Amino acid sequence: MKNAYSVGQVNRYVKNMFTQDYFLRKINVRGEVSNCKYHPSGHIYFSLKDETGLLRCIMFAGDRRGLAFSMKDGDKVIVGGSLDVYEKDGSYRLYAKEITLEGAGILYERFLALKQELEDMGLFAQEYKQPIPRYIKRLGVVTAPSGAAIQDIRNISLRRNPYLQIILYPALVQGEGAAESIVKGIQMLDSIHVDVIIVGRGGGSIEDLWAFNEEIVARAIFECSTPVISAVGHETDFTIADFAADLRAPTPSAAAELAVDDYRSVVESFSYYRDRFYRAMSGKTDYFSSVLRNYQTKFSYLSPLNRLREQKQQAADYEDTICQAMREKIQENRHRLSVYLERFTGLSPLRKLNQGFGYVENAQRKTVTSVKQVKTGDTIYVSLTDGTIETEVRSIKTEERTDGQPEQS
Repeated sequence: MKNAYSVGQVNRYVKNMFTQDYFLRKINVRGEVSNCKYHPSGHIYFSLKDETGLLRCIMFAGDRRGLAFSMKDGDKVIVGGSLDVYEKDGSYRLYAKEITLEGAGILYERFLALKQELEDMGLFAQEYKQPIPRYIKRLGVVTAPSGAAIQDIRNISLRRNPYLQIILYPALVQGEGAAESIVKGIQMLDSIHVDVIIVGRGGGSIEDLWAFNEEIVARAIFECSTPVISAVGHETDFTIADFAADLRAPTPSAAAELAVDDYRSVVESFSYYRDRFYRAMSGKTDYFSSVLRNYQTKFSYLSPLNRLREQKQQAADYEDTICQAMREKIQENRHRLSVYLERFTGLSPLRKLNQGFGYVENAQRKTVTSVKQVKTGDTIYVSLTDGTIETEVRSIKTEERTDGQPEQS
C-alpha cells in the first residue's frame, strides 16, 4: 500500500516551504481593499483584490502602528508583510506589517522620517507647549480665503463670541509655494500679537496636505510666541504641523470651539457668581448682624452702669430686708421687755415699800436682812416710800416665823 500522509502533515510541509522562501517572508502587494473588518480585539481582517484574483490578509493589533489612516473598502493600498500558511484550514494569507495608500508610499516614508527627526530635536516636546488662553479678543487664522475652513471658523467663532476680532492671512495651502506662504502668515500674525493663531485647511489626500508636513512650517510653529492650534484635514488626518502645534484640533470647526470661549456661558457665569456673591454677602451680613445684636445684649447685661444699677437695687432690697428684720426684732424685744417689766413690777422694792415695807441698811450702807448683822447702839437707815429714817438700835429681839424659820427684824 502506498504511503499516506495526514492533513496536518501536508499543511505543515507547505507551511515550512512558505517559511523557507525568503521572497515570501518580506513582500509588498498592491490591490484594492475589500471585506475590511475591525475586530474588537484590535485586529484588522481584509482582502486584497484585483482583476485577476483575491488574497486574504490580516493585520494584528500589535502592528497597527504601521497604519496611518482609517482603511475602508475600495482603498487602493500597498500592503507590506509576509505570506504564511494557517495550518488549521490549510489556507494561506498575507500577514500585514504596514499599509500605505497607493501613490502615497514615498511621501509617507518622508513623513515618518521627518517626524522622527523633528521629534529627536525636541520640536514636539510637551514642555514647550503653550497653554491656550481661555478668553481672547483677537484670533489669527492662516488658511485659504475661499475654502470651507475659514467659513466654519468664522461662523462658529462669531456665534460663540460676537465681539471677537478675526484676522485672516490668506495663505496658499496646497501646491508650490504653499509652505512658504503658511510660514509667512504665522510670522505676520505673531508680529501683530494676536491672542491665538489657527493654522489649517480642509481634508484631502496626503499630497494635498503635504505643505503642512514641511519642516519650515513645523519650525515656524515651534518658534511662534503666540499659541498655535493646528486644524488640518479631518479627524483621522495627521500632519507634522499637528505635532509641532501647541494644540491639535481634529477639524477647523473644532479649532474654533477650542480657541473661542462661549460668550453666553461667560455672561451666565458672571450672573451666577454675582448671585452667589450677593447671597453670600447677604448671608454674611445677616450672620454678623445677629452676632452684633448678641454682643449688644451681652454688653447691656455686662455694662458697669447696669451692674451698678442692679447692685444699688440689690443694696436697697437688702436695706429694706434689714430694716424689716430690725423692726420685727425691736417689736419682739419690746414685747419681751413688757413681759419682763410686768414680772419685775411684782418684785419691785418700791412696790413693796408702798405696801408698808421698809428697806434697812447699816452704817456702811449694806442691806440688813438679819438681826445678827446689827447690835445695840448701831445706827441703821430705814428707807420708806417717801424718805429715809436714821435711827439707833436700842434692843434686838429674835422671833420664830410661823413657817418654822426664824424671822429677823
